Amino acid sequence: MLSAALGLFSEKGFRHVSMQEIAEKSEFAIGTLYKFFLGKEDLYKALIREQANTFEEALKLAIGGPDQEIEKLRNYVRTKGELFRSNVSMIRLYFAETQGASFNIKAGLDSELRERYANFLITLGSVFESGMKRKRFRKIADPYSLAVALDSITNAFLLLWLEEPERHPFPEDPDDILNLLFKGLLEQ
Repeated sequence: MLSAALGLFSEKGFRHVSMQEIAEKSEFAIGTLYKFFLGKEDLYKALIREQANTFEEALKLAIGGPDQEIEKLRNYVRTKGELFRSNVSMIRLYFAETQGASFNIKAGLDSELRERYANFLITLGSVFESGMKRKRFRKIADPYSLAVALDSITNAFLLLWLEEPERHPFPEDPDDILNLLFKGLLEQ
């Protein structure tokens, strides 16, 4: 059901898809669809939550292993790039529906996703904190700010890639992004 909804929402946009169309594409009776979801908004929220779970699990796994901090950050950049590239339809749908959306589809979902994102940034920040404690990183900022900076830089590259993949390919080497933090602009 969620896969059928994603395909239709991506193709036509949220507003232009009916529950009947989703039922037909998923090969379920409309009544069955309503047994699982209160309506189209509920289905959309379930779709977003499912994707958020997938992203969160993959990113936590990427930075949660026994690797040293630099390798964990490489894994983070690499995994986030792979998640975006393998879920383009979902990413485009999410951005299309959250950019100035005037309907109440996001009610409750926004705060939930923001809280999850803030918690993930704390987890990513713990990688920087660990690196500082082990004297692998200088303390140039608090760990949370470094996590925000890395995530923002990575997102900027991903959004450029999303708009024009040929013109702005996402870097294959995570160090192309990480070195913006690690090396900076100033000559030594």
